[in-house]
This record gives sequence, structure tokens and C-alpha cells, in this order.
Amino acid sequence: MEPLEALLEVLTPLTRLGRPALAAVDGRCGSGKSTLSELAARRLHCPLFHMDDFFLPPELRTPQRYAQPGGNVHYERVEAELLRPIRETGAARFRPFDCHSLGYGAPVEVSVPGLAIVEGSYSLHPALRKYYDVTVFLTCEAEEQRRRLLNREGPEGLSRFLEKWIPLEEHYFQGVGLPAAGDLVLDTTPHGG
Repeated sequence: MEPLEALLEVLTPLTRLGRPALAAVDGRCGSGKSTLSELAARRLHCPLFHMDDFFLPPELRTPQRYAQPGGNVHYERVEAELLRPIRETGAARFRPFDCHSLGYGAPVEVSVPGLAIVEGSYSLHPALRKYYDVTVFLTCEAEEQRRRLLNREGPEGLSRFLEKWIPLEEHYFQGVGLPAAGDLVLDTTPHGG
């Protein structure tokens, strides 16, 4: 089964619950989290939230924080401004973090009567898992990851990922029991055929 079809198979039932439902799509950089989540959200007509909007602000970027598995995302804000409000009221209001200005953008207000997807690395941080109805982990082989990152980020960007972001992700995955903790694990590496 193709990754999108497998993802839709686990997400579609959540659209019929008659209440706000949350699904997380976590995984390795370059594994297709954003692409597959965007396609699924379009097909299911549901909101899509990005963990990049909750990037860690400069004042919290300490060696102690980075030493924590998943510490480089502002998971406390994800819980307080997005997940808990959706669960409790079916609505959320948050200000996306802007990595260029290192500040916050205009407030985003959203109503979630049915399914919403949260995509991005660290979306399955242990502090957040209790809010999700379905958890998905995407992976791909190391060579495929490098190829995709090179295409997306260029040689300089690939170096940054290899030196900083991939080690932080792998530290997080090992520290929080991923990919085993996902309800569905998908390998997006093309295997021919």
C-alpha cells in the first residue's frame, strides 16, 4: 500500500467521530511528513498544523534544554495553545513562531469540529501524546533521506541537517521510544516495483 493510502486509511475514521479528533505525523526529516500531511488534509478537508510554528524561541535555547530529547521544540506551547484547547473547546488560538525574525506572527484562530492533523518532528513528544487519537511515524532509509534533503536544502543546508538537526532528531527518537510508539509506522523509501 502506498504511504498516502495507508495514512488515509487510519485518518479517515477520525473524520466520522462527531467530535474534535487529533492525529500526529512525526518522523525523520526528509521522510515526507509535510507532503503527505498536506495531501491527507486536502483529501479529508481538515486543518493542518505544523510543529515548525512552535519552534523554540531564543530565550529557551539553552544547553540544558537541547540535552532533553525533543527539547528543541516548544512543546509546552503546543499543549497549552493548540492541543488542549482543541480537545476542550474545539478551537485554538496561537501565534506562529517565525524563524527568520525569531519572533511571533499574527494570531491564528481556528475551529476544529472534526479531525485536525499535527505534522512535524517532535509532534509525538511524550508530553503531547495523550491528546492524539492516532499517531503516525514516517521514516526512510538514510541514503534516501540525504538525497531528499540535498534536493530540498542544497549542499549547505544538507550539511546543517547532518551536523545539527538529524542528531537532535535521533536523540529524541531514542529518548522517547520512537518509532515503536507510533500506531502506524510508514517507510516512504521508494522500493521500485
